[in-house]
Amino acid sequence: MSISFFGAVGGFLWWLIQNIFGAFYNLGYAITHPELWLDWLTWAGTTEDKQSVMRFVYYGGSVEFFFVVFTIFLVLTAIGMYFRGFMWSIVRGLEGMANTLGRFFAWAGLLMVVQQIIIVFMQRVFARPDMSFGLGIALDKDISWYAEELKFYNALVVCFCVTYTFVQGGHVRVDLIYAGISHRAKRVVDMVGSLIFMMPVAVLTWMYGWYFLWRHLIVPKPSASDALERLVMKARAMRWNVETIGFSPNGFNGYFLFKILLVTFAGLVFLHAVAFFYRSFLEFIEGEEAEGKYIDKDTLGEGEEAYEGAH
Repeated sequence: MSISFFGAVGGFLWWLIQNIFGAFYNLGYAITHPELWLDWLTWAGTTEDKQSVMRFVYYGGSVEFFFVVFTIFLVLTAIGMYFRGFMWSIVRGLEGMANTLGRFFAWAGLLMVVQQIIIVFMQRVFARPDMSFGLGIALDKDISWYAEELKFYNALVVCFCVTYTFVQGGHVRVDLIYAGISHRAKRVVDMVGSLIFMMPVAVLTWMYGWYFLWRHLIVPKPSASDALERLVMKARAMRWNVETIGFSPNGFNGYFLFKILLVTFAGLVFLHAVAFFYRSFLEFIEGEEAEGKYIDKDTLGEGEEAYEGAH
């Protein structure tokens, strides 16, 4: 049993090393041959365009792509351990991106409230079954379409504000032991949490969400179990079939946008898991004086300190 166990471990390590070193080749090949997987962006309906779509679909949820991302993470981590300033710059960049996206898309909450008020007035006061917005080519839809569209604004807030809320410390935590342990023990918990929980969940969400997205954009529907050769063969019959079916006859029919947001959500969570791991590592190394270093938190203004963090 011990021989088979060590053999399995050795086989896994060899597979892991092969994929990590292979990631350098795969990344270089993708960069030097963008026409193979990005030709569809200049859509002309040719066979080459359709094949490039299928390659893009395959590699977006593939083992090869995972190891490219994983290897980049390993390389950046190795460099950052030697040059702490470089790692701090990654943390500041990723946290800055989270804050920028969150502060911008948080306005979707206000837009959602304003639109709901307009819907109530149009239905109850003016008794109108439809509404029209815009200049020139107006968006003229049934009121039920605008009512269901409110879910999309909510999805925008959830997707783009999740990492922003994490940076601001606004997520709910159930604390059993965290508050009572030492500074470095907290950082260890944070590092383990980012590696064991945040990153794997983000990767799984991406893997499932990626094919879930493309199955509602093109036919024949791609499958996660399809090999690259099979997907390229399917390209002969490939055509766009963007999902435009709503939950009600006149309801919001852009539900494919929610699939795009699901993949975006997974990508943002993964990137912030990297930032959170790096910050926790640096605060572990540099001690308590590095806690909260460079963090950009919102403030309610002078004299409102007691209310900050209570939201």
